[in-house]
Amino acid sequence: MNEFQTITLEKREAIAWVTLDRPDVLNAVNMLMRDELWTAFHAVRDDPDIRVLIIKGAGDAFSAGADIGEFGTAPSYVEARRARRERDLWQFMLDIDKPLIAAVHGYALGAGCEMSMCCDLRVASEDARFGLPEVKLGYVPSAGGTQLLPRTIGPGIAMEMILTGDDIDATTALRAGLVHKVVVRERLYDEAVAWATSLASRSPAVLRHAKEAVTRGLGLTLQEGLDLEFRLAHLLPN
Repeated sequence: MNEFQTITLEKREAIAWVTLDRPDVLNAVNMLMRDELWTAFHAVRDDPDIRVLIIKGAGDAFSAGADIGEFGTAPSYVEARRARRERDLWQFMLDIDKPLIAAVHGYALGAGCEMSMCCDLRVASEDARFGLPEVKLGYVPSAGGTQLLPRTIGPGIAMEMILTGDDIDATTALRAGLVHKVVVRERLYDEAVAWATSLASRSPAVLRHAKEAVTRGLGLTLQEGLDLEFRLAHLLPN
């Protein structure tokens, strides 16, 4: 099923696996990886047999962030801005109506941390570290970090992480609510599969509407959110 250079896409019954596969650079996200993720995520969205997606990293990390080797080069910089406008990978991930699970080990920094936050559930190994170090490199997080992090863990610790650029360990991430589970490295994928298998056994329509109620409701007033919840609940058969 794999026709990619920087990722792999596997389908195991109702569960799809996307592996970030540039281990020699800690799975840094370059333009080619972003294009291939765009294609892979569309395939996952459009395959009716896939009910859950798990995202993981090959080698020693989930992803150390954007590939800074492409920064400031022509035409890469211009191309990156155009691609972000025309193919907003991060927003597309947020819009997928199937459950997304991030299985994180090692570094999840910058775009890697942001990618994990675009997932609905996150399980991390004890060696995982999360951070948005962009300010240390002279720029602002631009794949949703400034918006997703405070919505995930609250503005206090999010502001500290964003302004300092310092990363946090898995235990701190669990305490802050950035991840849902922390396990030993050997159990990481077993935990992700257990979650995915449980979700895949449930009604896709129920999960789709429940996810929509939460994600869309975050941008609404309480009353508007309750109205949305009511409408979505009544789309399901009695």
